[in-house]
Amino acid sequence: MDSASVGELYRRESGAIVARMIRALGGDFSLAEEVVQEAFEAALAEWPVAGAPRNERAWLLATARHKAIDRLRRRTRFEAPLDGVDLEALSAAPEDEPSGAGGDDQLRLIFTCCHPALALEAQVALTLRTLCGLTTDEIARAFFVEPKTMAQRLVRAQSKIRIAKIPYVVPGRAELAERLDAVMGVVYLVFNEGYAATGGDALVRRELCSEAIRIGRLLERLMPERPEPIALVALMLLHDARRDTRVDDTGNLVLLEEQDRSRWDRAEIGEGLERVERALRLGGPTPYAIQAAIAALHAQAPRSEDTDWRQIALLYDALAQLSPTPVVRLNRAVAVAMHEGPERGLTLLTEIAAEPDLASHHLFYAARADLSRRLGRNESARSDYARALDLCRAEPERRYLERRLHEVTR
Repeated sequence: MDSASVGELYRRESGAIVARMIRALGGDFSLAEEVVQEAFEAALAEWPVAGAPRNERAWLLATARHKAIDRLRRRTRFEAPLDGVDLEALSAAPEDEPSGAGGDDQLRLIFTCCHPALALEAQVALTLRTLCGLTTDEIARAFFVEPKTMAQRLVRAQSKIRIAKIPYVVPGRAELAERLDAVMGVVYLVFNEGYAATGGDALVRRELCSEAIRIGRLLERLMPERPEPIALVALMLLHDARRDTRVDDTGNLVLLEEQDRSRWDRAEIGEGLERVERALRLGGPTPYAIQAAIAALHAQAPRSEDTDWRQIALLYDALAQLSPTPVVRLNRAVAVAMHEGPERGLTLLTEIAAEPDLASHHLFYAARADLSRRLGRNESARSDYARALDLCRAEPERRYLERRLHEVTR
């Protein structure tokens, strides 16, 4: 096995092994990450020469456990024993974990990383670090901060978990719905940062989209009785199917209506459509299921002009009843404009213009500018395109807005 294969194994398995070690080490995130990292380094040194073992995860888990035992024995010579760790039990642990134990540990880890006591930015960083195996540098690049800043953020989050004694458990039934919503919100936030980056030269970051879908599939697999993760995975797959057509060969933004639909990923669309139906059948019209149904209507339209905007507008009406956020109302206004005309869309945008959350949202001004442009109101369009340009940080979107501003300025 070469280094590339070990690297791929790290991305695929490190989250499960870290989760198992965190439980064995009484919730010590830092020590668990360190010994798992050392186990993979040992694999990188040994496997290309001696060959990979039959059960790679069991070998890595056993190696991480032995390294943890060595560290803990050295530590107990000079310090108090680590809370929650039984060295004898750790030493006597089986070489492999019982069937289902790894999934239970990963589920505990997801809910611990996304605990409401942690700031949202810390929840996202911890999720990417522990569950996805991204390095601190990779996470820092994804969110435009210095690696040192991200490292400090991760250390603070891990310290808070330890000091506040945040339990390493799956929430009880009474609080599961609320906590699951928060977990899925973090996963979807990661996906959206990959699908429509808030800044930088690239509009799409494939690795973040892929990791979010992977965590969503994990939630779906670990909680098969819950319709919400099914709907979330459906939504992400249906968006991800269009990912490669969102920019052209020069990196410029391509609007949905102009995308080459023959290049959409039909396999992902098929998976997404099946999940939409299943989620609606199991849980009814939940917010993620409605958003997935909207994405499904886009995916099923063979041409842009075939899009069922009337049905999309009705779905946004239903979504606004369940989740009346300014962004949902913005999207509803755009859908209504596509169905009933730009004048009606502008009326709806005027109704939400005073929403504080939209004052710094470049897509609000871009949408209003576009509807004004379609009505020939170039002065209003110029003002809103300029405002959107001031607020937008993603270069592909900025180039698109600059082109539109130039069109209404001539």
